Amino acid sequence: MNSSGQHDEDKLDETLDETFPASDAPGNTVEMGIRAGDVSPELPLHVTDNQELKRFELIVDGHTAFLAYERTSTSLTLMHTEVPKELRGRHLGDALVEGALEAGRHQGLRISVTCPFARAYLRRHPPSPPIR
Repeated sequence: MNSSGQHDEDKLDETLDETFPASDAPGNTVEMGIRAGDVSPELPLHVTDNQELKRFELIVDGHTAFLAYERTSTSLTLMHTEVPKELRGRHLGDALVEGALEAGRHQGLRISVTCPFARAYLRRHPPSPPIR
C-alpha cells in the first residue's frame, strides 16, 4: 500500500477511535428505557379493545400498556401510546399498533395516525395497504 493510502487509513482509524470510544456506556440500557438481553414479549399477547376508555390495551405483569384512539362509524384515529416504565423494551407498543391496525382493517375503518410512536412504527414497518 502506498504512503497516501496508509495515511488515509490512519485518518480513518483516528476518526473511528474518536467516534466509538471503548469507555462509552452502551446505549441499550434500562436507564434509556430499553432492556438488555432477550426483550421479546411473552407470547401470546392479546390486545383488547376497551371501547369504554377508547383505547387498545395489553395487560402484562399487572401493568396496562395502551393505545388511545378516537373512532367514528367510518374511521379510527390512533392518538397516543403509553407503556408503563416496568414494561418498556418489550415491544408492547409495537404489538398495540399492530392490534389497532388489525382491528381497524377488520372493521373496514379508514385509519389515521397522530400518535408519534405509531407514526414512527409505521415508517419502520409500512403496512399494506398504506395508512393515512
